[in-house]
Amino acid sequence: MDSLAATALPDLWDRLTGTQPDPDLWVVLATLVAALAVVVPHSVWRLSRNAITIAHEGGHGLVALLTGRQLTGIRLHSDTSGLTVSRGKPYGLGMILTAAAGYTAPSLLGLGGAALLAAGRITLLLWVATALLVVMLVMIRNAYGVLTVVLAGGAFLLVSWLTGPQVQAAFAYAVVWFLLFGGVRPPFELQSKRARGGAGDSDADQLSRLTHVPAGLWLFLFHAVSLCSLIGGGGWLLEG
Repeated sequence: MDSLAATALPDLWDRLTGTQPDPDLWVVLATLVAALAVVVPHSVWRLSRNAITIAHEGGHGLVALLTGRQLTGIRLHSDTSGLTVSRGKPYGLGMILTAAAGYTAPSLLGLGGAALLAAGRITLLLWVATALLVVMLVMIRNAYGVLTVVLAGGAFLLVSWLTGPQVQAAFAYAVVWFLLFGGVRPPFELQSKRARGGAGDSDADQLSRLTHVPAGLWLFLFHAVSLCSLIGGGGWLLEG
């Protein structure tokens, strides 16, 4: 048993830290089209947006922890909304960064994923994503949230363990394209809601109250981060 573990652990470490070959260009383009197919049509987006909500609320939670706030729970709802609750000062840099992390998280995660894929770290990306979902699962406080995070984490785990390099590469590229494209749409949806007089307690409005900077400028920041991430991350994926 000891000898088996001694053999398995170095092999696992090599898989995590090693590089994998880039997929063919047709795979990169096919996953790009697949990502667009689940982001652009409204009927499909109503379902796929749940994954963006996981990234959105996970971004709030992660930054809350990194800035020293006490994360008390995350809830994900079937209407693709979510809520992250943390304790700490209701003002200051930590609160501002936590509030700003939601709409920017999917795009920044996509950008980071694109950087890993451009470096050939496909397996590492899959394992990091799985680890983040496991950590997030601990903080979920409702049944629907548990279900969605378990399904997402299970998909990453199954692909990581049971499929070959080609399938892993296609899955990883599809996920990153989805985050890059999926991160662009929510700021536009928020802008549309605010134009109709809704979403008065959105992240942009909370940031406006915290910083005395107009909500429109925070919305512009969300747009800038998502579009720049798409351009930069997409360039890395296509160059790879």
